[in-house]
Amino acid sequence: MRMGRRQFLGASASAVVAAGTLARGQVYGANDRIRVGVVGMRGRGDFLMRTLSRVDGVEVAAICDVDADVLEERAAAFQQNMDRPVKTYRDQRDLLDDDEIDAVFISTPNHWHALGAVWACQAGKDVFVEKPASYSVWEGRQLIAAAEQTGRIVQVGTQRRSEPQWQRTVERLRAGVIGDIYAARVIHFSTRPPVPFHPDEDPPETLDWTLWQGPATERPFSRKYVHYDWHWFWHYGNGEFGNNGVHYTDITNWVLGKGLPVHIASHGGRYGYEDSAETPNVQVTSATFADGTLFTCEIRGRYTNREGGIGGGNLFYGSNGYSVGTTCYDSNGEVIPDEDPPEDGNMMLLHIDNFFEAVRTRNQDIIRAKPVDGHISAAFCHLGNIAYRLGRDVTFDPETETFGDDTEANALLGRDAYREGFEMPKLA
Repeated sequence: MRMGRRQFLGASASAVVAAGTLARGQVYGANDRIRVGVVGMRGRGDFLMRTLSRVDGVEVAAICDVDADVLEERAAAFQQNMDRPVKTYRDQRDLLDDDEIDAVFISTPNHWHALGAVWACQAGKDVFVEKPASYSVWEGRQLIAAAEQTGRIVQVGTQRRSEPQWQRTVERLRAGVIGDIYAARVIHFSTRPPVPFHPDEDPPETLDWTLWQGPATERPFSRKYVHYDWHWFWHYGNGEFGNNGVHYTDITNWVLGKGLPVHIASHGGRYGYEDSAETPNVQVTSATFADGTLFTCEIRGRYTNREGGIGGGNLFYGSNGYSVGTTCYDSNGEVIPDEDPPEDGNMMLLHIDNFFEAVRTRNQDIIRAKPVDGHISAAFCHLGNIAYRLGRDVTFDPETETFGDDTEANALLGRDAYREGFEMPKLA
């Protein structure tokens, strides 16, 4: 049965308002359309294509994926439900060469995020890049530099920054509702199945394996990588810490505002089965900031109980109370009522609306998840993963973003090599 356009789009998003002048000189009024391209069309890209089709003043003009089958399927769905075709590209560089595209949404695997965003900035496009903002600490700093040097609007897809309840909770915590915060904790419990031991083989004819790998140096194709389990291999992903944990480290960064920690330890492993994956399915990371504030994160990918009623989220501990998620408690464990509770809102649509408002106004200040925010929040995860991979504590200098004279740790701040033609430019 054909799915109707109303089912495809869902409820209408709020209109993107305000007008402004783009760097290329085109003036956008309230009724002008911004043409976007979506890169990476699996689950998240498909969601973005459908969501963007709900936003007033925005037109999905092109989609891109290295898998021909995925690209064809998404294009057919778009044609059927929107009653018009959409341009298709296999190589995102061809999409970036399209002068009709104003903004790019990047929903590729992690190892492509920063490079794709940098390329888009350099091509004169505004960018919405999914989390984590970077594959490595060094890449995050290059993304910040690209946005600054080109003047492009860059929004990171940590959408909780646009969720009204979290905006209000952060405001309350920073105002001292639970006193001075001495510790922050992140938990994420999500049961993950084992990754089978697939052999190396020739890639499917429909998949451009060179483009899929992009900046990552050559490895033989294996089904254990595509199209999701790349998360659990260091060459392409950042484990569960960098996958879902980054949403919560972003809130930690948002609340504390202390930058990056100075001492990090991380322990764990793959428990409950033997499989082909590399990243830990259980990981405990602890870190301290320069002022002594403590940060801990616990990832559990096996069967477990909930804590404080939540299986994933943030906990903060202060001199006069604590918080679990967006609920604040006093020293007796009683809920501290919010005297000015916010209205509900769809955080993803609000986050996208915020991006397009910044695109229209060219106002960098209103971006809720700036490149520097995405960099710090992702670097929390990268630093924990570095300590885990080394099997020892590390000491970090937030000013230089290095481990001092620890050459072994410094080697993990970025890739040891990039594939020819897909090098990350050194901008900072």
